[in-house]
Amino acid sequence: MTQELKKKYFEKRNIIRKRLKEFNVMGGETDKRIFSELCFCICTPQAKAVNCANAVLFLDKNDILYKGDKKQIRSGLKGVRFPNNKAGYIVETRRLFSDGEKIKIKNRIDPKNIQKTRQWFAENVKGIGYKEASHFLRNIGLGQDLAILDVHVLRNMIKYEVINDIPKNMSKKRYLELENKLRDFSKNINIPMAELDLLFWSNETGKVFR
Repeated sequence: MTQELKKKYFEKRNIIRKRLKEFNVMGGETDKRIFSELCFCICTPQAKAVNCANAVLFLDKNDILYKGDKKQIRSGLKGVRFPNNKAGYIVETRRLFSDGEKIKIKNRIDPKNIQKTRQWFAENVKGIGYKEASHFLRNIGLGQDLAILDVHVLRNMIKYEVINDIPKNMSKKRYLELENKLRDFSKNINIPMAELDLLFWSNETGKVFR
């Protein structure tokens, strides 16, 4: 079965690597742009990524993401599930990273200690956990060795016998255990973690997105 996976990988490898290069470029963007990527990740739980991306892009272009109140942000979250809650999370997150005049988020990111950085975001940014914190760091080019354990990835982990079932509750301890299982699988089949994540995601959705 892993041969089938490797075949799909070689078919999609170029587009996957192109996407990862785009994530690396993102890491050099402004604080505002990186903040918008965090807002995208806040929106993604139980929602379609494409809808979340479109909604955050609209809010960004119209400066609502940075200056709008909860009601204005909520009205812009078209196609995003639980928009009221997520609008509230965005407002609180903006307050967390604001110095009163500007958004400063890059000084909270330590490229030399990604595990510690992920833990800080998971524990301090309302509306996200280890999955979304991993997603955010990967999308700014810093989470190459982190697992984004969403339902698409977990289904593929079952399919390729990495795990037996999807856990009902994902504690920090359980998340890290499953991440280590996926990391071992990644090494065994010689597909880097970040590339494997996008491969699993594309297997489920038909797209190599973000």
